[in-house]
Amino acid sequence: MLNVGDKAPDFKLTTLGSDGPAFTTLSENAGKSNTLVLFFPMAFTGVCTQEFCDLTASLPDYTSLNAAVVGISGDNPFAQSAWAEKEGIQVTLASDYEHDVAKAYGVAYDAFLPDKNLEMGGVPKRSAFIVDKEGTIQYAESKDNPGELPDFEAIKAKLGELA
Repeated sequence: MLNVGDKAPDFKLTTLGSDGPAFTTLSENAGKSNTLVLFFPMAFTGVCTQEFCDLTASLPDYTSLNAAVVGISGDNPFAQSAWAEKEGIQVTLASDYEHDVAKAYGVAYDAFLPDKNLEMGGVPKRSAFIVDKEGTIQYAESKDNPGELPDFEAIKAKLGELA
């Protein structure tokens, strides 16, 4: 896993909004805002839905801390869009369908939930990275247990230090 002080790998991922397909890149925020990059295992699951509905409700907090928020999963962009529409999620969701970004950040499972016979490799672990305006990781957290949420209070505190 990447650590605090590491240069964050840039990415260019597909996102699907009301205007159709587009791309989300980490570098688009360079020099303008910090970026909270959140990896999550799968759309339409209970913990992921809770996490992103809560994030949607607190987006103004992140905006006031000069942070853009992007959620990344291996789901295709059409599934992400349907999930966002169904749940009212307003966080930017980006599709890492090939799992390249999760692997670059070191947060891909070798086998996701093997105890439940779901041995899907490449699924992203629930993880959080704060990338500052210069592209350096200022906060890094990854959970092996997909049911555990990141420490959003610690994330907000770190963003407050960077604002």
